[in-house]
Amino acid sequence: MVSDKNSGTVLRSGAMIADVAGEGVETVSAPLGHALLDAAENDDRIVGLSADLAKYTDMHIFRDALPDRFYQVGMAEMAMMGAAAGLAQEGFVPFASTYSVFATRRAYDWLLLDIAEQKLNVNLVCALPGLTTGYGPSHMAFDDLAILQACPHLTILDPCDATDIQAATPAMAAVDGPTYMRLLRGRVPKILHNYDGEFELGKARKLRDGGNALVISSGLATQRVLEAAEKLDRDGIEVEVLHLATIKPLDEKAVIDAIVRSERPVFTAENHSVVGGLFSAVASAAARNGVGRKITPIALPDEFPSAGALPTLEERYGISAGAMERTIRSSQG
Repeated sequence: MVSDKNSGTVLRSGAMIADVAGEGVETVSAPLGHALLDAAENDDRIVGLSADLAKYTDMHIFRDALPDRFYQVGMAEMAMMGAAAGLAQEGFVPFASTYSVFATRRAYDWLLLDIAEQKLNVNLVCALPGLTTGYGPSHMAFDDLAILQACPHLTILDPCDATDIQAATPAMAAVDGPTYMRLLRGRVPKILHNYDGEFELGKARKLRDGGNALVISSGLATQRVLEAAEKLDRDGIEVEVLHLATIKPLDEKAVIDAIVRSERPVFTAENHSVVGGLFSAVASAAARNGVGRKITPIALPDEFPSAGALPTLEERYGISAGAMERTIRSSQG
């Protein structure tokens, strides 16, 4: 157990846990694996690949149910990208799984030239984005969005929970071109309910109304900011939360409309470096549209994260629910 000196909260912590679910939160086990299996039963073009990490990217669900449509390429991410490209050229719809750091830092050239340049329907489902592991910079993809946003034709997703993942999976298969998902794996919280219609790539979703502050968020940070907003609401501080499950293409209209609606403080919240992620995308959109508003980022700092227990690291780097609550509260005069 670790005690946070700022909030006085006792943080639940194992040595290197990778469990992003809070106490008492509803969860779904391996949502990607089950959603992909459901999609494959309706589309025999869908195949799965893994770079020796099927168990750790929830691809084992698909592998065990449809072994004849699964390809284990071993610890060779570049080879996996090439194989996925070849399968796509032959009319299949591949879903390739590994850790985010290996798909981006290690195999980017293959993604860029073998897959994206030819606009092939290859879908990368990649685990351990940002602080979803405690094993340090070698496994923490704190820079994947910065690397990938300049890749032409690539659709980038940062789902916030199991519902997002389950709804996004068949939508990825239907995209005319490559996709990349920042995958939450294992026991994934379910915080979104009652989707009104099908999941729509490239569309923002307003999860809360609030006139005192606006937070534009994605991925795991959306979970944390919703927790913070609940606590702030008890003190009369109402926070609007605009969730972006798709980082690219960005829903610029929804983002700009939310920013200019009032003079309330505006924040972005993300589980990624402050450089090149959601903050950069939102700030760029605001500048392109002539919106001169201050936008405060809640993100990982521009430094190599330490190894350690996730609750401790989230608090240290300001992306825990408690840290977000304090940051938003400090903006209220």
